[in-house]
Amino acid sequence: MNLDAHYFSLAQSSLEIILNDQYEIDPHTDNIKDSRRGLTLLARPDNGAKTKIQGFISMLRDTEPEQYYYPNADLHITILSIISCYPEFSINNISITDYVKIIKKSISEIPPFQIQYKGTVLSPAGVLIKGYPEGNSLQNLRNQLRKNFKNSPLEQSLDKRYTLQTAHSTIMRFAKPLQQKARLIQLVNEFNKHDFGSFIVKDIEFVYNDWYQKSINTKKLGEFCL
Repeated sequence: MNLDAHYFSLAQSSLEIILNDQYEIDPHTDNIKDSRRGLTLLARPDNGAKTKIQGFISMLRDTEPEQYYYPNADLHITILSIISCYPEFSINNISITDYVKIIKKSISEIPPFQIQYKGTVLSPAGVLIKGYPEGNSLQNLRNQLRKNFKNSPLEQSLDKRYTLQTAHSTIMRFAKPLQQKARLIQLVNEFNKHDFGSFIVKDIEFVYNDWYQKSINTKKLGEFCL
């Protein structure tokens, strides 16, 4: 997949959506009664990348203080959403051991890989940091997971919402109507090619999570070394 072309297309379509005030405002960012839960495999950036991202988030927050921003503890790249979040899903109804077995089988021949964070882009629902994985390891990992889970009887909803192909990190979600839309667009464009650092994905986490990967609602079910 040509990630530059994908991110450019996303930027163009999102700009039109935002200019026309058709962007997605999320009403649940601060809803403590939100019961949506799921299962995810994810990777986390290192502290150097997090520091650079938070510097940019500070500028976003100065421009749009009422939006939802990801703290360091919640920053992540989704490797694969095994079960997309839905209301009342509980890990008490599944066998964690069976999921772990498939994950171990899927990663057995996958080496560590690098991800470069370079640039920012608007989405219809917020702001993303653009991620670029080195080589084919991430794609191969996802393909192995898809194959092995789809060939199992375990509950899963792989690619139900969309087929994940990028390595982005969501850093801001629209929680309220935008107050300084033009300045937000300008700021994201200014950082379109900014280097936020790179990091090596050596291990991945298997978590039970809410829609936003809030650490307070996240339970680590396993951690696996590549």
